[in-house]
Amino acid sequence: MLRPTLPRMGLALAGLLLLAYAFVVAPGAWRDPGTGASARRPAPATPQASTDVPAAVVPSPRGGPFPPAGQAFFGVMTDKGPYDFAPVDRFAEAAGRSPQVMLFGADWASAAFDRSLFDRIAERGMMPMLGWEPWDHTVDKAARRTGLTDRQIDRLRATQPDYRLARIARGDFDAYVRSWADGVRSLGYPVAIRFAHEMNGDWYPWCERANGNRPGDYVRAWRHVHDLFAEAGATNVTWVWSPNARWDKTTAGLTGLYPGDEFVDWVGVTGYYGSGAFTKTYWSFDQIFGPTIAEIRKVTGKPLVVTETGAADAAGYKARWIRDTFRALPRYPNLIGLIWFEVDKEKDWRIAGSPAAATAFAEAVAAERYDVTWSPAVRPRAGP
Repeated sequence: MLRPTLPRMGLALAGLLLLAYAFVVAPGAWRDPGTGASARRPAPATPQASTDVPAAVVPSPRGGPFPPAGQAFFGVMTDKGPYDFAPVDRFAEAAGRSPQVMLFGADWASAAFDRSLFDRIAERGMMPMLGWEPWDHTVDKAARRTGLTDRQIDRLRATQPDYRLARIARGDFDAYVRSWADGVRSLGYPVAIRFAHEMNGDWYPWCERANGNRPGDYVRAWRHVHDLFAEAGATNVTWVWSPNARWDKTTAGLTGLYPGDEFVDWVGVTGYYGSGAFTKTYWSFDQIFGPTIAEIRKVTGKPLVVTETGAADAAGYKARWIRDTFRALPRYPNLIGLIWFEVDKEKDWRIAGSPAAATAFAEAVAAERYDVTWSPAVRPRAGP
């Protein structure tokens, strides 16, 4: 047995003081207001080049479903994505509140899994949502430089035989898909994947009415990709099935395109005020989205997200549309979030730089309904 000599007592006291400093005084430690538990706050993120590797994400003790019952998140998509957060910062400043989800895209032709992109988003308190697109997006960029009409560009963009749905379903891309599945699994925190969105149109290579695809191919391809992730143990994925709001003959119905509740976690819908038929007269959120949401609800009660939306101001109704939209959202059962397209592309959909739109958006998301927090420890809302 050790005797309590003065030197030993001094060492013990020094150890206690060091422990006290580590848990109480050390810089960067914080106390979670929801639980009272202490955790390490990630360092504030700043815009970085894609070669910078951020520090590992440390899960927050804040748990529970995301978003909580009776609440909803709002998110953002920018043209820079996680390579440059300056547009996100401008959006957050205009909104008066930070978004809780960030959507970004990656195409199969050029994008390898890059953990740093997900980590940068997560470190900023946003759930990463990957728009995963089986195509070569440079075909679209080249087509837009030709001076062709929008429909001619659609046909060029959608004709990519290398990315036919049948090739995905039969396993031609399995090695690539598995590399992403292994990478996503290694993240250790929840992410969402919006795979092959707007499949009910005819403007992407994965649409059944384009690129030589056939009825049933979309569901077979979706289920195959989903199963590869399941086999890899990537259970941290929230799968988001996201058709386009129907507005003219280019947008088909949803019959035969839903993969099934076993393969989908959230359902989404995309639509904009100020594009196509919604340009010359005022169309409310209910008019643009209501019929498609009703059609979705005939096949599933899964949580619903407006996965892309925005408003242009050509007719001077942008701020009005934003206010009307946020008033409408709570009327739709199990609608858990909205992602704003903060990009000046074809039309200026951004709220930043438009004082009236920014004020309308900020007033809407200041409501308690949008006072939610994402952390790596949360569980994405599940079930109807």
